[in-house]
Amino acid sequence: MKKFFSVVSAIACIVALSGCNEKKLSLNSDYSYNRVKASGILVMGHMGDYPPMVFTDKDSNVVGFDVDLAREVCSRLGLRLKLHLIPWADKEKELNTGNIDCVWNGMSVDESRASAMNLSDPYLTNRLVFMVKNEAYNSLDSLKGKKIGVQYASTAWSMIEQSEIKKDVKEIVQFETMNLALDAMVQDSVDAVFMDEVAAKYWNVLNNKNYAILEDGVYNEFYAVGFRKADKALRDTINAVLASMKKDGKFVDVTAKWFGK
Repeated sequence: MKKFFSVVSAIACIVALSGCNEKKLSLNSDYSYNRVKASGILVMGHMGDYPPMVFTDKDSNVVGFDVDLAREVCSRLGLRLKLHLIPWADKEKELNTGNIDCVWNGMSVDESRASAMNLSDPYLTNRLVFMVKNEAYNSLDSLKGKKIGVQYASTAWSMIEQSEIKKDVKEIVQFETMNLALDAMVQDSVDAVFMDEVAAKYWNVLNNKNYAILEDGVYNEFYAVGFRKADKALRDTINAVLASMKKDGKFVDVTAKWFGK
């Protein structure tokens, strides 16, 4: 169990394959940015239930860290942001059929996504962790024979399906959304949830809980924005704006708003 993840992630290489090796191409090498600029709208695909990245607040407004980043990017480019709810498992299909211009919703970089999409430069670092309600569960060994909840089609789901822990737990229970998995843990239907740390911490604050986050089985990852494979100009333009936001301090302001200083 201590060797929870035998899969060694080469995230930097994956991102490089998706983006950096194509930087020699100019923004005029395709018409993806010009197409979005002409329409005046950037259509952002999201799953709508992933606080604090993208979620619906009590007033039915779609808000979150990624929404604020995307709105600022659009403001600087003279675009209007259109938020488009998508089934997370169909994100590549929604992208490639032209329903959306990008997938922007706390999307972790992995080999499959880097192959299927044109990924932006990583803009946020995250960890995959186990969150538990019962204080008796304080290590991976304590989760032997227990039920683990995970969001279907997420990076967490992909990683746990490939991991050694799958052989030791009673069941890996898949849920359509992360919040449904967490609700199941609250109701004691599962014993732990394997999920993004940024979401776990925010959920604790939002729900006035103090559920523990195990330090065992931690997996580091990066978030990126996904574009169609051919849309290099749009990707490069948004990369440049995000870089300028980090340079002038706006990115830090948005980060402090959602995650604290």
